[in-house]
Amino acid sequence: MHIPDGFLNGATVATTAVASAGGLGAAVKMAGRHLGERKIPLMGMMGAFIFVAQMLNFPVAGGTSGHILGTALAVILLGPWAAIVVMSLVLIAQCLIFQDGGLLALGANVLNMGIIAGLGAHVVYRLLIKFLGEDRCLAAGFAAGWFSVFIASVATALELAVSGTVPLGTVLPAMAGVYALVGIGEGFATAAVLGLLRAARRDLLKPISIGGQWERNEQ
Repeated sequence: MHIPDGFLNGATVATTAVASAGGLGAAVKMAGRHLGERKIPLMGMMGAFIFVAQMLNFPVAGGTSGHILGTALAVILLGPWAAIVVMSLVLIAQCLIFQDGGLLALGANVLNMGIIAGLGAHVVYRLLIKFLGEDRCLAAGFAAGWFSVFIASVATALELAVSGTVPLGTVLPAMAGVYALVGIGEGFATAAVLGLLRAARRDLLKPISIGGQWERNEQ
């Protein structure tokens, strides 16, 4: 899902860069205001875990491959703002060190896999926990994981279509279809980690509001 350089036109590159910079700036501000001290080491561990997990690819339809995104898991454990910061740093490191995604397309990749996926996963997880109860956190985590990958793929497809790289009628079904399958793997991975944490550290699964209510109570 990482977009290489040369696939987006100048207007899309500029627009996504501005949107990502604004979103990341807001996330840093909100995370700094609400994040409890106990969560800071967890941010580092989550960043390292996601960085390594994204290096492991698995085959999907059409001879393509996918990898774990990790955005939903970060959102569930850290809250949306800290998760956006962590994902942005991971994506920046991947771009600069491994050339995974283009430098000019970095804004789009951060926007898609960090900001859009993160906020989407947060909304899905919170809604399902609200209506199903905290005991269904594994199902909520699966759905949030799947949705984070799917919505990021849709955003990527729209950016490619707007840039004139591939017609929308071709790229949207292709991206959405492949990453709907990749999202199943993401959902299972998210639920599996949540299951382990529920057995060992259930306190880490307490829902976090969009404004960081849990962090304020924790401090």
